Amino acid sequence: MTLLGTIADVGRDAKRGGYSRPVHSAAENELREWFVAAAEQRGLLVEKDRNGILWAWWGQPGPDAVVTGSHLDSVPGGGAFDGPLGVASALAAIDIMGDRGQAPARPLAVAVFPEEEGSRFGVACLGSRLLAGAISPDKARTLADADGNTLADVYRANGTDPEHLGEDPGRLAAIRQFVELHIEQGRGQVDLDAPVAVGGSVLGHGRWRLSFHGQGNHAGTTLMADRADPMVAAASAVVTLRKIAAAHPGARGTVGRLVPVPGGTNVIASRVDVWLDVRHRQDSVTAAIVEELHDAATAIAAAEGCTATLAEESLSPTVQFDAGLAAELKSVLGDIPVMETGAGHDAGVLAARIPTAMLFVRNPTGVSHAPEEVLEGADADAGAAALADVLAHLTGA
Repeated sequence: MTLLGTIADVGRDAKRGGYSRPVHSAAENELREWFVAAAEQRGLLVEKDRNGILWAWWGQPGPDAVVTGSHLDSVPGGGAFDGPLGVASALAAIDIMGDRGQAPARPLAVAVFPEEEGSRFGVACLGSRLLAGAISPDKARTLADADGNTLADVYRANGTDPEHLGEDPGRLAAIRQFVELHIEQGRGQVDLDAPVAVGGSVLGHGRWRLSFHGQGNHAGTTLMADRADPMVAAASAVVTLRKIAAAHPGARGTVGRLVPVPGGTNVIASRVDVWLDVRHRQDSVTAAIVEELHDAATAIAAAEGCTATLAEESLSPTVQFDAGLAAELKSVLGDIPVMETGAGHDAGVLAARIPTAMLFVRNPTGVSHAPEEVLEGADADAGAAALADVLAHLTGA
């Protein structure tokens, strides 16, 4: 897709490979500027709401609106398409509709949600959560990144007043339907030989911080028998999570981040923080896995002369997308598969407040959140065309 090519060099990560585009980094801000310019070039009216979400309107904003869009931020070292594909495809769909001579009979907007990945402040889908009232503004304002910068300070420095963050009932009430296009983050469409699919549900998922507390000490002078080493406990807990999750069919349990304090090579850590990501289609199973790991971690820590504490950072229940809207998409696009996803999305958060749906575009490798994420041009074009068909139908174009 030509639009994606114009941002292919923004946020490249020479150390990790792939792209690192945390919210309000130089790279993500450049992408936001790119979006504003691309939208205005198409004659769209661009605004930023009180939660830092960008909206580009075809015609005047108004009630009964149809909205599409996604996000521009990434995980550290992520792929090129997770997020930006949905934004670029929305703009491409507007181009396709224009070329067809189709003009929407009701308001149509493209939205760009900040901090979808949660890679800077630790809460995924933060922009949509704020919009939907799924997180308190007070909690959001005090979130801090790895350098200690609070969300309030970062947003203020980037032109969003943190005092105005929070639920926006009027804006939500004006949205008739929301459809998000996203690259598939798995191999379902490859196995089904389906370039485009409709989303049926999002697995319930959450993030927890498991902290092991021990005794910091000197690596050379402290005998092995005299240690209370939280790193040993943390390592055992990581392996234990894998075993527990594997015992529950369909579950996912991951540790993708582990931070020792103080983090010196010749220092026994005094604390090790481990971040858990646990997912399952049944929320009760997700809760059971976390509880089982907490119990195991407590025992593991005690055996090492340490203690363990667990703190929930975010939790999203399993989401079933609006059945009526999904049926409309299938009626427009024909006999394409309906699939569940194990990845969280803004559409999943907004589903609690407005009718939402998703379109997935095939990923030949199934790899995502990594540099090896792949998209073929023909599939990208098929996704944009499908989104154009859906938006034309929903807006009465």
